[in-house]
Amino acid sequence: MATVELRFSAQPEHVRTARLVAAAVARRAGVDEAVLDEVRLAVGEACSRAVGLHRSHGITAPVRVVLNEEEKVFSIEVGDGVTAVSGAAGEARDGVAPGDSHESDAEGEDEMGLAVISGLVDDVEVTSGDDGGVIRMSWPTASAVALP
Repeated sequence: MATVELRFSAQPEHVRTARLVAAAVARRAGVDEAVLDEVRLAVGEACSRAVGLHRSHGITAPVRVVLNEEEKVFSIEVGDGVTAVSGAAGEARDGVAPGDSHESDAEGEDEMGLAVISGLVDDVEVTSGDDGGVIRMSWPTASAVALP
């Protein structure tokens, strides 16, 4: 099993780099060429979401992207540093009271990003815990396709 880990500061300009790295590693892992655009788009959405969460919560830790090549599957995990506590509803942040329009706009963008990812990836899992949130996506590789 080969693993590539990418960490980058929460700046929008780094999302493109993450997309390019993900596509290159996916290609090497044996993901079908027809699916590579979906990989790029899904990683772009997940990384953009993580960058937005980091910036809106004042988190300085890097966004983490882990690319795993296993025997029959290629998976990508995009992790943010927003813990269940720091992302809890009802918490005032940066002088913005809960329920203000800025907060609801951010939640709407978050939900839209997750909807786009769900539309692009058949196997997606979103979790949140004490270490932050993780979006895990996976695609079959050429070794998973049975030959006649």
